[in-house]
Amino acid sequence: MLDHLKRVLDFHLLTLSSGVVTLASILIAVSILFSAALIGNVGGRGLRRMLNRRGLPQGTQFAASKIFGYAVLAVGTMVAFDSMGIRLDALIATSAVVAVGIGFGLQNIAQNFISGLILLVEQPVRKGDFVRVGDALGVVDDIGLRATRIITRDAVAIIVPNSGLVTEKVINHSRPTSNLRVRVPVGVAYGTDTSRVRDILLAVTAATPGTLASPPPEVRFEAFGASSLDFALLLWIADPRTDLKVASDLRFAIDAAFRAAAIEMPFPQTDVHVRSGLEAFAAKVGRGSVAS
Repeated sequence: MLDHLKRVLDFHLLTLSSGVVTLASILIAVSILFSAALIGNVGGRGLRRMLNRRGLPQGTQFAASKIFGYAVLAVGTMVAFDSMGIRLDALIATSAVVAVGIGFGLQNIAQNFISGLILLVEQPVRKGDFVRVGDALGVVDDIGLRATRIITRDAVAIIVPNSGLVTEKVINHSRPTSNLRVRVPVGVAYGTDTSRVRDILLAVTAATPGTLASPPPEVRFEAFGASSLDFALLLWIADPRTDLKVASDLRFAIDAAFRAAAIEMPFPQTDVHVRSGLEAFAAKVGRGSVAS
């Protein structure tokens, strides 16, 4: 029984210039790859815990654990090939022509892989950052080998290629600070006391949860509009993910405060003045009435 199993495991599946590949060597290689993946995963978690105890940012912990896992897996892959008697340098040399052809087909994958390493090393974008990439706005959830996963405020996962985060314009609302300035436009009727408007807007901002006292809020008188005096309330919040909620709360509070203070918020209107031809039009209408 044992002899039969040994013959099966030692059966020559493939003969290369650098050695012979058997079923036993393949099983050993698979075990090495599995062990490397397990060590990379467990070791990465341990590294994150150690860095967390030292007070390093979450993004740095994530990047360090990812790089550690990739390094362990790369070493395990080389050891696995070596255990099968396959020398990587000989394999690469004998398949150089094929590798060039495959390289053109895998160009995008290689570009995204290198971009992923750049993201992990340089960390222009970290795990947990609130970013905007094109139309995608959300929190960076994971930076993988090929793509980055972003979770939007609608709890939808968007997969963005790593090369897009490196080569395209990315707005990172978490760098250099997580503070975000919110702009709320407000219009009031002509004749309104502008100083009173400014005081009410500042008081409403101070009473709204989620707004920051420093940097201080600001009220700007922006324009004499077609039907209103146009103001802009500028304020800062600590969490950029709450900008829509804070702006909505401010609009509710501003509407209530303006109603209490009898300040009118006008709707667009247009006045039409007829300067000529009115007499002829009236005469024409009068003749029509007589005829009827």
